[in-house]
Amino acid sequence: MADLAQTETKTLKEPAHHERLITGEPSFEHVTDSVSSIVESKTPKAWWVLFGISSSATLLLLVAIAYLFWEGIGIWGLNVPVAWGLAIVNLVFWIGIGHAGTLISAVLFLLRQRWRTSINRFAEAMTIFAVICALIFPAIHVGRIWVVYYVFPIPNQMGVWPNFRSPLLWDVFAFGTYFTVSLLFWYVGLIPDLATLRERATNRIKKIVYGVLSLGWYGGNKQWKHYEMAYLILAAIATPLVLSVHSIVSMDFAVSLLPGWHTTIFPPYFVAGAIFSGFAMVMTLAILARATFGLKDIFNMRVLERMNLIMLVTGSMVGYAYAMEFFIAWYSGNEYEMFAFVNRAFGPYAWAYWIMISCNVIVPQFFWSKKLRTNIAFMFIASILINIGMWFERFVIVVTLSRDYLPSAWGYYTPTFWDIAILIGSFGLFFSLFLLFLRFLPMVAMSEVKGVLPQADPHYAGNKQTYSQAVR
Repeated sequence: MADLAQTETKTLKEPAHHERLITGEPSFEHVTDSVSSIVESKTPKAWWVLFGISSSATLLLLVAIAYLFWEGIGIWGLNVPVAWGLAIVNLVFWIGIGHAGTLISAVLFLLRQRWRTSINRFAEAMTIFAVICALIFPAIHVGRIWVVYYVFPIPNQMGVWPNFRSPLLWDVFAFGTYFTVSLLFWYVGLIPDLATLRERATNRIKKIVYGVLSLGWYGGNKQWKHYEMAYLILAAIATPLVLSVHSIVSMDFAVSLLPGWHTTIFPPYFVAGAIFSGFAMVMTLAILARATFGLKDIFNMRVLERMNLIMLVTGSMVGYAYAMEFFIAWYSGNEYEMFAFVNRAFGPYAWAYWIMISCNVIVPQFFWSKKLRTNIAFMFIASILINIGMWFERFVIVVTLSRDYLPSAWGYYTPTFWDIAILIGSFGLFFSLFLLFLRFLPMVAMSEVKGVLPQADPHYAGNKQTYSQAVR
């Protein structure tokens, strides 16, 4: 495909720097060069250092899983009464991280939010890598790994079918659908940009690889028509997943009869928390990419501020859910339910509960201040604290098992070295995949960013000065 940047620049007959002075926006050429140069340039030493650290953590994950298969789940801290441990905590955490990608890509696309174009590509990639990390945990948590196929609705030699009333089977359908749709959505959006890299490639191998992946894209009107229709359909399919996937995950807990779990507030509360943690992770990665690759024009303050506002809204929803849990426990008059929540706040895991409250309820409220929500250092620290808090939220929910109906069965759950190793290893796998994505694929949707620039408007070429004043 002929480079869209060069074509449009010639059409406008204005140098790129002049174009930026008039509109305050980057030019087509600037967008193409800024994003493509990350893939085309020599691999920086910092990338190798980061990839070395993350791949080492990934190796730790593989060693921990291999030892788990050899010895069994007894190497974890699981015991009666806490039969679910860090594996389920990590599953819910990683699925939550993947929620922002679907929201940014699908929901905000349908709502015609133009600011999403600079962050949607790596948010989609983040979704796929987070789901891969999440899928590890239910697979290794089953204990008898050699009969893991029992969770899938397929015939087997013993005629034993899964229980279709079990939310664990619903997870199989939800995760499978979520991963498939997210992967298709991500790949379809990549096609025009892969064609740009194909045309810019100087290496024959790269030309062949990008040529195969771009599926013969040349940028004709008919191709754009079919592309936009396919993208719209996939967005419409993906939108219900924002609500359904984490609602189904919450039902793993809500359909039980345990105090602290058996509550109808879990589905909306889990969805709000997933969007909250997902946006926090996107913010962390966006700020790092912005500083490392000099993409301040693309990841501009307007985009970052809108993300902070979404985190403020969803963080407030999560805080409201925390308060309602205590109210419902009191209003129900159920002494077991009341004890479960008092025990969370003042029992043996009170330290984890108050870390959760501090990070998830107090930290986002600072975004009411425009000065703080436009401060790069503050938003970076806040995004990390929010994800720490969201991990502890899932931890607090799971360790509720430690004190249920019978005091004689009470215990204290302590993660072992192998629990922590798998947690660290999952982060290693996530960042290894993400670093490979940054190195070999365009991290920003160039075609979409260009489509929302003022220069893309057909009226722009007539009178740029008047147009720039009108759009401001």
